[in-house]
Amino acid sequence: MDFGLVLQTDPPASKVVELMKRAEDNGFTYGWTFDSAVLWQEPFVIYSQILAHTSRLTVGPMVTNPGTRTWEVTASTFATLNDMFGNRTVCGIGRGDSAMRVAGRHPNTLARISEAMKVIRALGSGQEADLGGTVVRFPWIKDDARLPVWMAAYGPKALKMTGEEADGFILQLADLYLTEYMVKAVKRAAVDAGRDPAEVKICVAAPAYVTEDDSPEALAHAREQCRWFGGMVGNHVADLVSKYGEHSAAVPDELTDYIKSREGYDYSHHGRADNPDTAFVPDEIVDRFCLIGPAEKHIEKLTALRELGVDQFAVYDMHDAREATIDAYGTTVIPAVNG
Repeated sequence: MDFGLVLQTDPPASKVVELMKRAEDNGFTYGWTFDSAVLWQEPFVIYSQILAHTSRLTVGPMVTNPGTRTWEVTASTFATLNDMFGNRTVCGIGRGDSAMRVAGRHPNTLARISEAMKVIRALGSGQEADLGGTVVRFPWIKDDARLPVWMAAYGPKALKMTGEEADGFILQLADLYLTEYMVKAVKRAAVDAGRDPAEVKICVAAPAYVTEDDSPEALAHAREQCRWFGGMVGNHVADLVSKYGEHSAAVPDELTDYIKSREGYDYSHHGRADNPDTAFVPDEIVDRFCLIGPAEKHIEKLTALRELGVDQFAVYDMHDAREATIDAYGTTVIPAVNG
């Protein structure tokens, strides 16, 4: 199983680079960041520094979107980084929850994501792409250029499209039941589209907080540090409930039930441990969606995720123990999971 580190690009950028280097030194192979131009610093500028200060890490956004950047610019940025550092990027893409809404726009449609994925992948891999009637190709790109595009999804149509079109699936929660449900949906769609389902990489991303023991005090603190994640996922779930209804055969109740008491969301606290808009998230959801507790609990859940077909676990490291979590994974968790 690969391991990734997910960070917000809060200043100073040097700290983001430092943590990514620490992650690589501890056996992580992917480095991801948020991409929301108003809330955080520009990630692609920082990627250049991360790549320069590491030797093996593959970097990319979790996730960018097709609405805040023109597609040829996105592809050119990835291709330039790959030309400089050797095909060490991955394009994670989604609807653009915070990036679009904070800028006063609606998240992107699946049709727009589909079009963008095709253009970005083609251009980033040295092929031609049609930009609405104008066919272009980067004249400077190398023959061995490649750019995998991984899609974030929760709903049935997005899961189907991921299996049909994406190189990888990003699932932002670590609940075992929902992971199994959604991975099966993606793989089934891949098969129905005539693809080899093994070609679609599966990445589960969630907060991880390693405690010294499983005392009530330690677990309570870990939950408070990770409760924000249920609020973040809740934004996507609220969209699904709005579209499909509270109880629908299209979306499992195990995903939607917990947002019944959700009242609103202020993006100025997005992805932060002190988010005041996540009080509605119960302990049960924190435990299901995240990895908390002593190292052996992480190992147990990660082993179960791997058995469900998960190729990568990406650690959301937004809490008060960032370095300690990276080090605990490097010294204990990753070696145990990977034998």
